[in-house]
Amino acid sequence: MKEEVQKEVLKLLETRMIYAISNSSWVSPVQVVLKKGQIAVIKNDKNELISKRTVTGWRMCIDYHLLRKATRKNHFPLPFMDQMLEKLVGQAFYFFLDGYSRYNQNSC
Repeated sequence: MKEEVQKEVLKLLETRMIYAISNSSWVSPVQVVLKKGQIAVIKNDKNELISKRTVTGWRMCIDYHLLRKATRKNHFPLPFMDQMLEKLVGQAFYFFLDGYSRYNQNSC
């Protein structure tokens, strides 16, 4: 698990989503959990077929509870879906900016 945390921290440092700091009241703890994969059908001890979710690795989650507590609510509120669709009417091109090829979870 330590290697997984180190790999994820290095990835976040490289993309400049985080930066090194010696001490801060905003440091958030991390938790490592199993990353679930697809559901597979296997035989149990009684030779019965059962479904079981496979484990594909580890996922690092960051606990942002303290940061969320200090953040001003709705500072950048998301627009309603109908407002977004009205803005997209008649547009020829759309794009989706992922920024990291996956999403980052707020907490576990």
